[in-house]
Amino acid sequence: MALPQLIAEDMRELDRVLSDLVTRREASAALIIDKAGFLIAETGDFGEFDSTTLAALAAGTFAATQGMASVISEPNFTCVYQQGENFSLLVRNVDAETLVMVVFQAHVSVGAVKYFANSAVAQLARQFEAAQQRNPGGKVDFAMMNMENSGEFFRKAG
Repeated sequence: MALPQLIAEDMRELDRVLSDLVTRREASAALIIDKAGFLIAETGDFGEFDSTTLAALAAGTFAATQGMASVISEPNFTCVYQQGENFSLLVRNVDAETLVMVVFQAHVSVGAVKYFANSAVAQLARQFEAAQQRNPGGKVDFAMMNMENSGEFFRKAG
């Protein structure tokens, strides 16, 4: 999995989209994750959550779901929803390399979260595409790096 090289402008837009998603949907937190499980950006109140571990587990869950889709000849599942007693999770595909995850209180309507997540996905995909167009050959593959927190890597000015 390789991502386009992101600069400070990209990160500001990704942060803005996540913040808007959290605010509009009264979510607890939102994350952008690459499909290898590396955390790209996060916003919200994580409290006791370890967002780095959560990102890795979400990517694994999404990959397993894609495997199940393949077994039943479904070309693509676009999201994974996990409902809990206190919190629920929605992991939504953004593009070939990235996912967005929303953590929200279990009493919040998943339909409303999906609605606002769909809008966020379109905005995130546009920003990743803009980054790709700006530097078509500039790709970053975190699976080849030994990084504990890839989010800090993205915060560097470009």
